[in-house]
Amino acid sequence: MTTEDRIRVERPATGVARIVLARADKRNAQDPRMLYELDAALLAASVDDGVRVIILAADGPDFSSGHDLSAPFELPGPPTATMQGGFDAPGVEGHFAFECEAFLGLCRRWRDLPKPTIAQVQGRVIAGGLMLVWPMDLIVAASDASFADPVSAFGVNGIEYFVHTFEMSARRAKELLFTGDAMSAREAAAIGMVTEVVEPDELAAATLRLAIKIAQRPAFGLRLSKMSVNRSQDAQGLQQAIDAAFALHNLGHANNLARFGTIVDPSGVQQVRQSRPTSS
Repeated sequence: MTTEDRIRVERPATGVARIVLARADKRNAQDPRMLYELDAALLAASVDDGVRVIILAADGPDFSSGHDLSAPFELPGPPTATMQGGFDAPGVEGHFAFECEAFLGLCRRWRDLPKPTIAQVQGRVIAGGLMLVWPMDLIVAASDASFADPVSAFGVNGIEYFVHTFEMSARRAKELLFTGDAMSAREAAAIGMVTEVVEPDELAAATLRLAIKIAQRPAFGLRLSKMSVNRSQDAQGLQQAIDAAFALHNLGHANNLARFGTIVDPSGVQQVRQSRPTSS
């Protein structure tokens, strides 16, 4: 077992690494430090030949309450997902660079990690929390899990990693975004977003069983299978859809900055807080 300030890395079985979000007191709200500790742990597991499958789990009652809006939008070190600077530029320019790197850039990097990944999800997954589970290949959820993207209340279109219509139908995505209401684990499974739903006390064991089963298959075959599915989605326009939505997301930030002097509409903060204790 190894630990950082905001994550913990475990080896629960041969061939399996489990990376755990360990900020339960903040409902695993993601500040930049957590995101880059997670990225470093994923990289270490990816290049470790003894690891065949990676589980992403979380401490506490909720998987993640999203981005920690109380934390500064500052990188804890050099960029790793993109080769850009300009993070200190005024207006929305600097924030755009930050989101390209720390939000969208990391999600794309994690999605194409060459080993199978499984999200082990309990409790609430809100907005930025979706940006942790959606890049994973499989999702095992406790029956008490729920998924929400309520950030239209902030005057933006949705989270930065906008793959909603690849995770669900267009009308279900619109309902999720328009209302801010959460989707249950069983509904998410019914539409194919979640792989398996289990009782909360079975979550860790069920996820580990799946990981062990996958780890027994040839690593190169798994890598090629993952690449094939991901490239099929790309051929359907996933990357272009993300880029278009990301531009609109930052148009929302620019509008908010011009109107309110902040990148989010402050009137939406209370609406979002009603669905989770912190962050976006």
